[in-house]
Amino acid sequence: MNIATFFLPGRVCSTAAIREIAQQSSAPYTMICLKPEIEWVYLGQERMVQVMEMTHATMVYADHFQKITDEQSQITNIEAPVIDYQAGALRDDFDFGAVLLWDTAKLKALVAEMDTEYEYAGLYDLRLRATEKISNFQSQISNLVHLPEYLYYEVETDTRKSGEKLFDYVDPRNRAVQVEMEACVTAHLKRIGAYLEPGVYKPLPEADDSYPVTASVIIPCKNRARTIADAVRSALAQKVRAPYSFNVIVVDDNSTDGTAEKISNFKSQISNGQLIYISQDKSWHAIGGNWNVAIHDPRCGKYAIQLDSDDTYFDENTVQKFIDTFEMVNGTCPNGKCHYGMVIGTYRLTNMAGEVLPPGVIDHREWTDNNGRNNALRINGLGAPRGFYVPLLRTINYPTTKYGEDYAVGLRISRDWPIGRIYDVVYNCRRWEDNSDANCDIVAMNRNNWYKDRLRTFELEARMR
Repeated sequence: MNIATFFLPGRVCSTAAIREIAQQSSAPYTMICLKPEIEWVYLGQERMVQVMEMTHATMVYADHFQKITDEQSQITNIEAPVIDYQAGALRDDFDFGAVLLWDTAKLKALVAEMDTEYEYAGLYDLRLRATEKISNFQSQISNLVHLPEYLYYEVETDTRKSGEKLFDYVDPRNRAVQVEMEACVTAHLKRIGAYLEPGVYKPLPEADDSYPVTASVIIPCKNRARTIADAVRSALAQKVRAPYSFNVIVVDDNSTDGTAEKISNFKSQISNGQLIYISQDKSWHAIGGNWNVAIHDPRCGKYAIQLDSDDTYFDENTVQKFIDTFEMVNGTCPNGKCHYGMVIGTYRLTNMAGEVLPPGVIDHREWTDNNGRNNALRINGLGAPRGFYVPLLRTINYPTTKYGEDYAVGLRISRDWPIGRIYDVVYNCRRWEDNSDANCDIVAMNRNNWYKDRLRTFELEARMR
């Protein structure tokens, strides 16, 4: 079939390895397999070549099956569809599956242009460059073609749940890899005209005197009877210095499990206005819509600080640390004027008993003032907890969705306004079986990843303009 086949042990590889493949391949098509023991559906390889010839693609990838062996050595074949590539699919962990079929001539031409020797980002560099020659921004998908047919079987060795894989990219053990991936995507953004220079921002809107408190802790919830009391207690226990003040706003999106009754137990805090309870109507809100209701409520403070309904703050100083960071001058004392559109803190992963889970503290130190907003297009999240300058947030608003809403807002703010960071641990991210991302199936993960890729596509196009 005129295919030269090569094996790479995973998507993290050197530029030298990619060069060697390009040099050795003499067939019209080059197949790179990222896992061993690929088994083909009858005529599967022929079908990939056929689509390559029909589309004149640079690379073709396909849906497949995963062979999973359980503890009793029983093998199960699970459908593993992948998603279409789009311009904003800049994640270095984008899942193409284990088989990449390249047009050899185009592969060699791309490799000839690779001018940086990466130890880890070789394959990432190659596929980013494969999208750069398309003049029509929306047609970049045509260069990397997804064939939605199940054409092969791959052996899946990582059988962890989705919630356990979620934090791999911020594991300190992977820091050297992440540094290279950031350098690689930054170079890509410069080549396509989407790079943002450091320190170039729009002025923040001025805040008037209509805010009843300095900060509001925002807790959106739906059916969190088991955890909502812990979150509310954690928020109410915060202490701030005079003249600062805060309240807590809980937005209940039609809970049916007794969540409202748990909140009603905080009678004294509700009666004195420290705790504000908002019950949503029956229309569609999701997490983003619940946030919008909170920030546009006249009782909301100048700063809005996140607390998920199944998490808690690290100690009683979290709100004050956010206020101080928003208003800090040259890292010294606060002066009452906001300097950031958004502030992002540091959290630690724990179980419901408060025991720390690996990888432990997540501080997102890959964020830098110089390049954080460019690198934000590569990673799937900016960190937590998040605080927002409400006069700005009211002009942007959250998308009305239940996944990726925070990432969308973070990307939008990062384009035009500075983001501050808190590298002290201020938040407990509690992992349990009811986390929305605890155990997503492949279809749900694809849906979530496609949406975030779409957000990046929108943002990338805006930055290129």
